[in-house]
Amino acid sequence: MVTNMAVTSMGGTAMAMAERALFRLMAWLSPSFPVGAYTYSHGLETAVEDGLVTDRATLTAWIDDLLRFGSARNDALLLTAAWQATCAEDKARLHAVREIGAALHATAELKLESTQQGAAFREAIRKSWPAPGIEHLSDEAGPLAYPVAVGVTAAAHFLPLRPVLHAYLHAFAANLVSAGVRLIPLGQSDGQRALADLEAAVATTAEWAEEGSLDDLGACSFTADLCSMRHETQYTRLFRS
Repeated sequence: MVTNMAVTSMGGTAMAMAERALFRLMAWLSPSFPVGAYTYSHGLETAVEDGLVTDRATLTAWIDDLLRFGSARNDALLLTAAWQATCAEDKARLHAVREIGAALHATAELKLESTQQGAAFREAIRKSWPAPGIEHLSDEAGPLAYPVAVGVTAAAHFLPLRPVLHAYLHAFAANLVSAGVRLIPLGQSDGQRALADLEAAVATTAEWAEEGSLDDLGACSFTADLCSMRHETQYTRLFRS
């Protein structure tokens, strides 16, 4: 009886911790969290303007490439490195991750997209979800990339890495699906079908990034980068990137 009670207690504790992690990830990475994600298209606006993305299939393929081979892949690695450095209380390594995260952008708009969301995330966390370790997000250390901010915050709140990666990549994909629904335009049902089709890419990238390192950084999404460059001078724009 004592053993059964102990197991039940341990199971209840683990479930409570999992529920807490889920609640916080849903809050931090939801569209309502004040980072302004809805104002960025990551170059997708130019891709639609140029006829490269025209329907659900091409939108899904575009985002899938970013998840597996592009900027989202690098974001996942940066998040992992920031989480690990924070857990280890390795300030020197975290500083290096911050510097790489701030520099690793192919265009000015993509850097703005990441660092402005990182700064907004930091401020919202400071005001609403404080925890020991959040001081590592200090703005005195220079620009803060969004995935680095999320990684540090998740570690400071003792959230496990794998679900954090899943939540971050899901939010990345969902934001671009939402942008595509508005730009192409697509119906809401097609948007949900696109997001469902991206489930495997999110899971694969999260699993890979958990075991990856900064040595694995790199991308080959050249068309997306070129679209982001051209977006800087696009005549009519709804989005900031």
